[in-house]
Amino acid sequence: MEMKKVNVVILLGIALLLCSASLNAQKKTMTKTLEQKEIYFAGGCFWGTEHFFKQIRGVLATEVGYANGHTQNPSYEDVKTDKTGFAETVKVVYNPEVISLDRLLDLFYKTIDPTSLNRQGNDIGSQYRTGIYYQDTADESTIQASLTLLAKSYDKPLTIECQSLKNFYSAEDYHQDYLDKNPSGYCHISLDLFKYAKEANAETDKQAQIAKLSNEELKKKLTPIQYAVTQKNATEQPFSNEYWDEKRDGIYVDITTGEALFVSTDKFDSGCGWPSFSKPIDESLLLELEDSSHNMKRTEVRSKLGDAHLGHVFNDGPKEKGGLRYCINSASLRFIPKEKMKEEGYAKYLVLFKKKK
Repeated sequence: MEMKKVNVVILLGIALLLCSASLNAQKKTMTKTLEQKEIYFAGGCFWGTEHFFKQIRGVLATEVGYANGHTQNPSYEDVKTDKTGFAETVKVVYNPEVISLDRLLDLFYKTIDPTSLNRQGNDIGSQYRTGIYYQDTADESTIQASLTLLAKSYDKPLTIECQSLKNFYSAEDYHQDYLDKNPSGYCHISLDLFKYAKEANAETDKQAQIAKLSNEELKKKLTPIQYAVTQKNATEQPFSNEYWDEKRDGIYVDITTGEALFVSTDKFDSGCGWPSFSKPIDESLLLELEDSSHNMKRTEVRSKLGDAHLGHVFNDGPKEKGGLRYCINSASLRFIPKEKMKEEGYAKYLVLFKKKK
């Protein structure tokens, strides 16, 4: 009888352990699911597009294949006939807590000519069309809003498809990670863009080796007007500040940290007497806060890393540039001319000066 009791206790213990292990496994699976999303990009030859996305921090996995065609199990030989309806496509699995879909879209646009129909680089055919294919219907509005904003930067209509994913077939093994296996292989994307992708979403603490300074350090580093603007939310005089009429190519960095915030290609003359930009280099670098000072309702703009007051953002900017006007104090910025960007460690941003067609 005692032996039976012992056996029952042992069996119960094993059952509890198995149950616990099963629950832990379920929790891990749920966590993994919550931290992963998928999006599919068609950007011409998938060799380069895949290699580009593999460089980005937050991208967990990539796979090249053929999407949204009208046959089953196509081969590369089938697809290159231009009769299957498939597009060379890259499946991108990413962690939305590390990189947002908006950011992935912005980076994708840098690799393509979004007005070119069925052609990217030297590759011609409907299989080389551009497209963004989603599985989560919640992503559609994000993609459409992003495309609407992008269209305002071009005179020609965009040719990028935005569709739900109808089908996706993995490409042959030799196509997977092609440029890793063949570093000197053909690619329609420039090497500079691969480097840019690697650094575009780098760790914040690596981006800014001069992290936020102490109040005493800032007082020593900044001029009185720079300190008053960035730390006390002051506003400099219009038309008599350093960069309101600056027309040279270059980037504008946070005066307190050196982090790149704006580029000259997004600067425009708003007539207000302060530097005006249609958008920042990366929205994730800024904080936008409600500001009810001076009996006005405005949206304050601050640098996220430096926590420096920059200015305000208004919705009266040029419609063709997105409709926003980032009105920024010159005293919160330092301008670095294009010809000095490499020398000062900002070479990765030179790709932002690529001319739009």
